Amino acid sequence: MNKILTELEGGVLRLQFNRAEKKNAITAAMYQVLAHALRHAERDSAVRVALIHGAPDIFTAGNDLHDFLASPPHSVDAPAFQFLRAIRDFPKPLIAAVSGLAVGVGTTMLLHCDLVYCTPGARFSLPFVNLGLCPEAGSSFLLPRLAGYQRAAELLMLGEPFAAETAKEIGLVNAIVPAEALLATAMATAGKLAAKPAASLRETKTLMKQGLHDAVKLAMDDEGEAFRERLESPEAKEAFSAFLEKRQPDFSKLR
Repeated sequence: MNKILTELEGGVLRLQFNRAEKKNAITAAMYQVLAHALRHAERDSAVRVALIHGAPDIFTAGNDLHDFLASPPHSVDAPAFQFLRAIRDFPKPLIAAVSGLAVGVGTTMLLHCDLVYCTPGARFSLPFVNLGLCPEAGSSFLLPRLAGYQRAAELLMLGEPFAAETAKEIGLVNAIVPAEALLATAMATAGKLAAKPAASLRETKTLMKQGLHDAVKLAMDDEGEAFRERLESPEAKEAFSAFLEKRQPDFSKLR
């Protein structure tokens, strides 16, 4: 069974997480498919808009930790980092429709989307510190700019889940819509964009992001280096061991 479903209709490329039995947790293979799909969509004139979504009750639980530990992203060319660069550099309109959990990269990827819709029951979280890791996807730069430093510090340092209302308040999502209308709302917006002049939309997106591109790229490079180092840290090893052993981690003896 394909874990990422792709469908092109009316100029809209839908990329759907299709691993509901594992809460749409993302494996290296899934990252590779997503990266390839986005890179191909850049060059395909038939694709005018891309839309990322999950199942009606779950967006994604983030990284599949079992797969992540079996194949950690030690290289800059690891599939996870390929995907992050692809979503950062995607030149066409990019929409996300979020329901249920959006954990880790499930939240940080939204910082690179142009429009985001979510359901009232959507729950976002950035648990990197709790796993002994650090932010990724440029979130250490983009989130303080979006939400303000103190609010970003609260979300990134505490790593506690936050609700749809908070996501809208800080500007992470455009609108909260009923669950039964989520995909239809996102598709309707995608359809409106697909009918507009494609080159004009690309230029508009480029102009809006050009002042940020170098800073985001630098932040992602720095985060990637720190992230790969953190993977070998005692804190990360304790956090992952605790997860696998289904216990609370103990960081009290680590400095």
